[in-house]
Amino acid sequence: MRIFVTGVSGWIGSAVVPELIGAGHQVVGLVRSDATADALTAAGVEAVRGTVDDLDVLGSTAAASDGVIHLAFKNDMAFAGDLQGAAEADRRAVDTFGDALAGTGRSLVIASNLLGLAPGRVATERDRAAIDGSPGTIRQATAQAALALAPRGVRSSVVRLAPTCHGEGDNGFMAMLISIARAKRVSGHVGDGANRWPAVHRLDAARLFRLAVERAPAGSVLHGIAEEGVPIRDIAEVIGRHLDVPVASVAPEAAAEHFGFLGALLGFDAPTSNALTRELLDWHPTHPGLLEDLDQGHYFRTPAITA
Repeated sequence: MRIFVTGVSGWIGSAVVPELIGAGHQVVGLVRSDATADALTAAGVEAVRGTVDDLDVLGSTAAASDGVIHLAFKNDMAFAGDLQGAAEADRRAVDTFGDALAGTGRSLVIASNLLGLAPGRVATERDRAAIDGSPGTIRQATAQAALALAPRGVRSSVVRLAPTCHGEGDNGFMAMLISIARAKRVSGHVGDGANRWPAVHRLDAARLFRLAVERAPAGSVLHGIAEEGVPIRDIAEVIGRHLDVPVASVAPEAAAEHFGFLGALLGFDAPTSNALTRELLDWHPTHPGLLEDLDQGHYFRTPAITA
């Protein structure tokens, strides 16, 4: 298959590319710079210059492909406070892919999020988020739009990713928590820290995206998680042990001050099942779990980024 991938040089995309190539697929990657284009070309990827705002490029490249994996998202815009703007750009890209692929039966796989999906219980692939404009559901609206492409002849599917896709080189939420603990000399959790986050290793997630673009049925919701829920307190304890700092509770009302923008997310309890995903695609995560990965030490070798 000829597969068009956006976000090709990102944390997940850079793992998806070798996964696809290893399975015999031809990869076309959306790139923003000559340096990235040169690196991808050397790796056997066909580079197409553009951004997620270049809708003509997205549409024409998708139309010339057997499938699309859409991983790009304007995280810089979202982290700067304009999550709505980033989500709107994402929606325009998905609509463009839908128009390009309509009536072809070709695949469109997009990444989405899990936090806030089913408060108070274990979320499953059958759950649909209530779209209310809150930060936890803005991207869910785009995911639902992608699924709605199925009756138009698009083999669309959505991979809801765990909030932490961990692995060596990660600069995401785990790296941010480590940086905060270093700076404040305490490894914190919100309240009693019993709330849980699902987790997945980056390489297991990459394999799921490959399986989805190859054979996920139209309208499939997939859960890119390997562990149903890791207590935040357990994460804080591993961080505290490696940094040799105390572990302490942070009151919910002080979470934003202590953790920055992570304070709004760190208190979520979001246990999530992947049973239907495993059954549908015969996907079986094999890489280390989050606590084991943290204990390997690579997160602590160099100072991580700050929130």
